[in-house]
Amino acid sequence: MGDKGQTHPGAAGRALAADHPQSVRNVVLVGHSGSGKTTLVEALALTAGAVNRAGRVEDGGTVSDYDEIEHRQQRSVQLSLVPVEWDGIKVNVLDTPGYADFVGELRAGLRAADAALFVVSASDGVDGSTRMVWEECAAVGMPRAIVVTHLEAARADFEEMTRICAEAFGADDPDAVLPLYLPLHGPQAPDGHAPVTGLIGLLSQKLFDYSTGERKESEPGEDELPLIEEARNRLIEGIISESEDETLMDRYLGGEQIDVGTLIEDLERAVARGVFFPVLAAAPASDGARQGLGTVEVLELITRGFPTPLEHETVRVTTIDGKPRELRPCDPDAPLVAEVVKTSSDPYVGRLSLIRLFSGTLRADQTVHVSGHGLSDRGHEDHDVDERIGALSTPFGKQQRPVSHVIAGDLACVAKLSRAETGDTLSAKEDPLLMEPWQMPDPLLPLAIQAHSKPDEDKLSQGLARLVAEDPTMRLEQNQDTHQVVLWCLGEAHADVALERLRSRYGVQVDVVPHKVSLRETFAIKSGGRGRHVKQSGGHGQFAICEIEVEPLPGGSGIEFVDKVVGGAVPRQFIPSVEKGVRSQAAKGVAAGHPLIDVRVTLLDGKAHSVDSSDAAFQTAGALALREAASDARIHLLEPVAEVSVLVGDDFVGAVMSDLSGRRGRVLGTEQTPGGRTVIRAEVPEIEIGRYSVDLRSLSHGTARFSRRYARHEPMPPQVAERVREEARKAS
Repeated sequence: MGDKGQTHPGAAGRALAADHPQSVRNVVLVGHSGSGKTTLVEALALTAGAVNRAGRVEDGGTVSDYDEIEHRQQRSVQLSLVPVEWDGIKVNVLDTPGYADFVGELRAGLRAADAALFVVSASDGVDGSTRMVWEECAAVGMPRAIVVTHLEAARADFEEMTRICAEAFGADDPDAVLPLYLPLHGPQAPDGHAPVTGLIGLLSQKLFDYSTGERKESEPGEDELPLIEEARNRLIEGIISESEDETLMDRYLGGEQIDVGTLIEDLERAVARGVFFPVLAAAPASDGARQGLGTVEVLELITRGFPTPLEHETVRVTTIDGKPRELRPCDPDAPLVAEVVKTSSDPYVGRLSLIRLFSGTLRADQTVHVSGHGLSDRGHEDHDVDERIGALSTPFGKQQRPVSHVIAGDLACVAKLSRAETGDTLSAKEDPLLMEPWQMPDPLLPLAIQAHSKPDEDKLSQGLARLVAEDPTMRLEQNQDTHQVVLWCLGEAHADVALERLRSRYGVQVDVVPHKVSLRETFAIKSGGRGRHVKQSGGHGQFAICEIEVEPLPGGSGIEFVDKVVGGAVPRQFIPSVEKGVRSQAAKGVAAGHPLIDVRVTLLDGKAHSVDSSDAAFQTAGALALREAASDARIHLLEPVAEVSVLVGDDFVGAVMSDLSGRRGRVLGTEQTPGGRTVIRAEVPEIEIGRYSVDLRSLSHGTARFSRRYARHEPMPPQVAERVREEARKAS
């Protein structure tokens, strides 16, 4: 960084390995879908020399997963790693999907990185979801920079885009979001558009011409320097205001010319501290060219301005039983602590785990301890096992280049960890440790599936287990009430990818069926019933008669059974049999096949036979009595109600509240939060919010998020209940 103009391409085709944390930079690319992240990664790789023999950039990807899914969807759907080398520094570039459904991949990238490049399109601007990620990074002090792409678009305006970025990202200090370079435009085309052919460095006042496909440095003409004077002065003032040298501002205001080298050093320190956020411009190389516009400047920023892993905040680590453990920051000689940030399957080498080492050194063929991450509520099993890792490698497109070891601060791929899942901790087998997991979004879109055929049924459970092992933002549910297999996803595209992976990767064809919520039944009024089970067909007969009374109870009471038999009308040994029969029938339902809850069943009277009465006979009589009581009573169909909390920008509060009301929701209250947002709390029937994650995204332009938790079951309105019963009759 600092307009030096030197290029140091890495050697193409060899495995990149780091020998010290200082020679590693881990940077994640963030931006909305279509902003040009993947194109920028390819341009950086081309500039750094990561090309194949044909002169083409290899496809990126940690696990050879740029497959037909991404080609079919025409967008990235997962985290990928492209390591490049620049100026003797290994740069691990983590490309993340921009679509909201794959935010789990984004969060994994943020976990593995030490700094973030926010990629924004000059023609599209900054969307709300990108602003939210910026705020997340700000909350943890992650260093950030901005790269403006799509400068070739007819509507592209770099100066306007920098203003928008300062407004979007510099809420606290707009003068901390400033460009380091201004674009140079070539001759105007017939359509009036003047293409960007180079850059002018605001600090060095040098011209960098990319029009030939190679970066060429020159001195600006006298007529060009006045064009940058205002932007240059503002940049210098912005750098000085963030300087740790408190005398610098006084010297500058006193008229002293501050040395450019001093300014560059202060700029680099401010970027690494996460208090100054430079704006750069970049564009891919034209056909046959080796360097894309601005790619050298971006690589210089990464290697000279972004922090090393040594400056990464020490992660929280405990022993397996929860005792805190202090670790030296990113020390290759300290105990091993690594985290699996992504898991996937490669058709040639099997399961591959992308790991970030936070401490110690990992060597090929080493035996490590794998600690589970406590996601049993998402279909994951907790586990603490020892495993011998397979080969260590670093990706080069679809190939994996072997390495002998990986040091703290670096990223690499580990083959054939059969039990390790995304989010798991790897540590020394003699000193097992556990890292605090990163925050992952809750999957809130249900996808009910069933095997397409008997062969698919045999493979379904294994395929689903592998799927959730790879992606902790999916949750697997075996619903005991509805008898459905439900895969909870983040959105429709996420669900689509899950189905495609089941089919193409695990050979499982499934059918999507309507998702059912767990309905219940209860008595609306008191009712009585008589169960008579009398049969005589040779040998021992069956004789049991019981009379019960059923009355409704408050919500959450369950099933209460009371014995009020007097005079031994029902022998003592058969009273538990009546209760068992009642509870068994209650579990099956009495009206629409849904479990009965919140009633008191009182056994009042009955009759028995000295020979023909039995446990089985009284169980049957108890069930019959409950069914008869239901036939003479009004039965309420109960639906689950969720407590929903929606975080939404103030501009969309009215629309969201109106939408919730249209879903039979009851708004409980609102609360203002920082950043111009409001939290809306409401209670909404679960049957009305099956697709709420999709609808809310559309309603708020992708800027809102929500959480939900079960509150209770309550009576369904009669017209809705009738519709549900009619749908059930048609389905049967």
